[in-house]
Amino acid sequence: MEVRLQKVIAGTGLASRRKAEEWIAAGRVTVNGKVVTELGTKVDPDRVHIKVDGKHISSTQPYVYLLLNKPKNVMSTLDDPGGRPTVKDYLRGISVRVFPVGRLDFDSEGLM
Repeated sequence: MEVRLQKVIAGTGLASRRKAEEWIAAGRVTVNGKVVTELGTKVDPDRVHIKVDGKHISSTQPYVYLLLNKPKNVMSTLDDPGGRPTVKDYLRGISVRVFPVGRLDFDSEGLM
C-alpha cells in the first residue's frame, strides 16, 4: 500500500512529519538510490529502500509496550512548559519512540 514518504519516515520514529518534510525538501532522502525532493511522494514501504543521509531506514518497527507506575506530582506527558517533572524523566535510556497512553492527574499515582 502506498503512503506519503514523510509519513513513512515519521513512522520509524526518526523525526516528526514536519522534520521529515524538511529532510525531503533539502534532498537528504533517497528512494531506491534516487534523491526525492517532492513533498507528497508516495511509496510502498515494503517494496522500496529508503535512506536518510545515506543511512538505510526500516519502515517496520516492532511495537514495544512499557508499563510505568507513575508517582504523584508527575505530569502524564512527555514535556511540560511549566517545568514540572514528566513521565519522560522516568524513561531515560529507552531507545524507542514513546507515546504515553492514558492519563493520570498530576497528583495521582498508578499504572500507565
